[in-house]
Amino acid sequence: MPTPPDAAGTPTGVPARTLLAGCGRLGTLLGERLVAAGGEVIALRRDPSGLPAAFGAVAADLREPLGRPLPAVDALVITLPPGTPPAPGQEDDYALALRHLAAALPRPPRRTVFVSSTRVFEGRTDGRPITEDDEPVPLTERGRTLRRGELLAVELLGALVLRPAGIYGPGRDMLLRRVREGAAVQYGRRTNRIHETDLVRTLEALLLAADPPRVLHAVDRAPASLGEVVTHIAREWGLEPPPRATPETVAGTVLDGSRLLGFLGGLEYPTFREGYRP
Repeated sequence: MPTPPDAAGTPTGVPARTLLAGCGRLGTLLGERLVAAGGEVIALRRDPSGLPAAFGAVAADLREPLGRPLPAVDALVITLPPGTPPAPGQEDDYALALRHLAAALPRPPRRTVFVSSTRVFEGRTDGRPITEDDEPVPLTERGRTLRRGELLAVELLGALVLRPAGIYGPGRDMLLRRVREGAAVQYGRRTNRIHETDLVRTLEALLLAADPPRVLHAVDRAPASLGEVVTHIAREWGLEPPPRATPETVAGTVLDGSRLLGFLGGLEYPTFREGYRP
């Protein structure tokens, strides 16, 4: 198994060759930017059909050991879904995938980014904005699976950890549909979000930066209650806001996005108001 790289990382520029493990929509958008900048991209997923022609492709199910070594790469971005909870006494598919991925690499990449989620903070109820210095103590099985994945990615690959909040953007229109349909909403739920465009920019910046943060929360500048967001969307369309769900509960977390803002220097969509308008 490869030895983790030096935690300090290496100044890069565009990586000569990047492996995108679990290359869905997010990985594809990032890969297209890297190719446009002159890099080579290899995408690993179970079904590589439909990938851009400019990408190299590896068909593999990381729940099983790979039959042959992966090519050497300069950078690795991991966007694997957590999958189903493990059976008692067994390692979850998430951890197995990370172990199989690390074992198949001929050498550790100079830079690895592991995409987790702010769901590692599910269950926090004190209302205080959470920063990257706060220790996750997840209360749900999905949150615990994500946290185990973070720790294992750091252990095996020296990964940087990126935790996006709710991702929205073109094609990610669940909330828009709920407003149009007049579906009931928990108005008091605390929410955080990041536009897909800014999340891809963040991933690219983490690959290129000489000294990137080891942990980064991808959240915009406007944590807001779900009621604020759906009311804004409804007014933009000239609709009545959707009804309140009952019984009404107050839940969710608030995350501080200061570190991301300092790292990127600004967001293309700093709040949900600019982000949903297009």
